[in-house]
Amino acid sequence: MNHFLVHGKDDTVGVMTVDIKAGENLSGWNMDQECPVSIKTNSDIPLGHKIALADIKQGVPVLKYDHPIGNATQDITAGDHVHTHNLKSTRW
Repeated sequence: MNHFLVHGKDDTVGVMTVDIKAGENLSGWNMDQECPVSIKTNSDIPLGHKIALADIKQGVPVLKYDHPIGNATQDITAGDHVHTHNLKSTRW
C-alpha cells in the first residue's frame, strides 16, 4: 500500500493518499523515478496534505512536481506535515 505519492525526482514533499497518524512508518512511490520511498511521520497528516521527505530550512523553496510551490516559513523536519502553518505560497 502506498501512503503517499511523490510526483517529481527532486520533490521535497509527497502527497498523502490516506489519512495517517503520527509515528507510522509509511510507504510511498516516486512516480517520476518509478521507485519506492519510505519515511516515518512525525505528526498526523490528512489525505491530500503533504509530508516533508527531507529537512527543509526556513526560507527555502518547497518542491512539488520539481517546481517550487512556496517557501518554508519555519524549519521543517523530514516526516513533518507541510501545509499553511509552515508553508507560504509563491503564488499569492
